[in-house]
Amino acid sequence: MIRKFEVSDLEPCARILMSVYNNETWQCFWSFEKAKEYLKDIIDYKNFIGFTLIIDKEVKGAILCREKTWWNNNEVFIEEMFVSPEQQRQGYGTALLNAVECYIKEKGLAGFTLLTNRYTSVPSFYRKNGFCDGEHVLFMYKVT
Repeated sequence: MIRKFEVSDLEPCARILMSVYNNETWQCFWSFEKAKEYLKDIIDYKNFIGFTLIIDKEVKGAILCREKTWWNNNEVFIEEMFVSPEQQRQGYGTALLNAVECYIKEKGLAGFTLLTNRYTSVPSFYRKNGFCDGEHVLFMYKVT
């Protein structure tokens, strides 16, 4: 079942985030407290939109987004999405994306955008779900 994100989902989602990203593929080292703080920052956005995956009455994944004001039509930016490793490749990620897509259509928004690591299998998941590579966008950073 997919339902709107609730504040009580924060701690189970922090644990899932750790289980998804603390591995060799993503090379992250999230502590529970930092994961919780990170997710809290997202849900505190003024225009936060979130949906939670529930299986057998337990939180098993989530998609956390925000509605962004844009010059021609607002859009949704996916800040974070994760599904518990044991539930992956069963259509749950697509179901979470579909929940956001329904929200977008109901509100008449432009669509949705996201950033992900091109060196993982994740881009193919998004392409399979209708996303296109943004060739015109360049992600930049500076380490100080």
